[in-house]
Amino acid sequence: MRRIFGIGETVLDIIFKNHQPIAAKAGGSALNTLVSLARVDVPVNFITEIGRDKVGENIMKFLADNKLTTDYICRFTEGKSALALAYLNENNDAEYEFFKEYPKQRLVGEIPLFNENDIVIFGSYFGLNPAIRPRLLEYLKVAKDNGALIIYDPNFRKHHLKNREKLIPVIEENFQIADIVRGSDEDFENIFNLSNPTEVYAKVAAHCNNLVITAGAKGVYVFGNAYHHHFKVPLINPVSTIGAGDNFNAGIIKALLDFNILKENNQLNLTSKDWLHVAAYAIEFSSEVCMSIDNYVDVHFKSSFASKVERRIASSSN
Repeated sequence: MRRIFGIGETVLDIIFKNHQPIAAKAGGSALNTLVSLARVDVPVNFITEIGRDKVGENIMKFLADNKLTTDYICRFTEGKSALALAYLNENNDAEYEFFKEYPKQRLVGEIPLFNENDIVIFGSYFGLNPAIRPRLLEYLKVAKDNGALIIYDPNFRKHHLKNREKLIPVIEENFQIADIVRGSDEDFENIFNLSNPTEVYAKVAAHCNNLVITAGAKGVYVFGNAYHHHFKVPLINPVSTIGAGDNFNAGIIKALLDFNILKENNQLNLTSKDWLHVAAYAIEFSSEVCMSIDNYVDVHFKSSFASKVERRIASSSN
């Protein structure tokens, strides 16, 4: 059985609307992706760091309740579990302030023995941070050498722009490691100062052949070997977009599993039919999570998912 691994930072998201806190949720890009997958009965493994404090204990309980495998989580006592204050604007998009106090030694746990066509997802500033990069690369090297399928989500926001020139070589190294790159139009505008999806792909394709660009209400652009397509998305009135991209990633992974999409000769070449399935699944996950204050799909989502995605595939095929 293919195994799923998410590598990333864990935070407690404290969500504000109209200057008032309205919710506190376990968060972090990889965590959001994995929780949604677990809620549709996909076994997942989480690689992260969590403090041995009250916040950390609450998050660990939440992960256990959602049946995430926590064997590779590094617990630390020097420092505190990270907090993220998420301020929702009038469009229910979030702006963040972070409070972090990590130990000097980072990500000190055992590296899994990844297998061929296991799926590994990583990204955000966690994928760029010089304090953790050498250790992260050890994990990714083992995964890549063993033939795992790797997904990278840059999640590169405006507050990273001051270090953009220094970080671009690191981002490009991550592109090179990945089999699929999935980012938002905002990410790529911040990275390359480009808004045209074809021009963005020209940049990414020098390192990775498979690119997905999510552009909010403007839809989804996918690019692969000799293939590109634009998928429309449903018009919705979101409650929160905090987990939208992370759940899009969950949908990609679920489709890779359900349709047994594999690397061959260490290359991932998706057909037009593969892309149709991947996009339909990912759009369904992402749309669902935007309709609640949670960072992950509802526990009841799995009961309606199959019929919803079948309709989406049928409509996208026409």
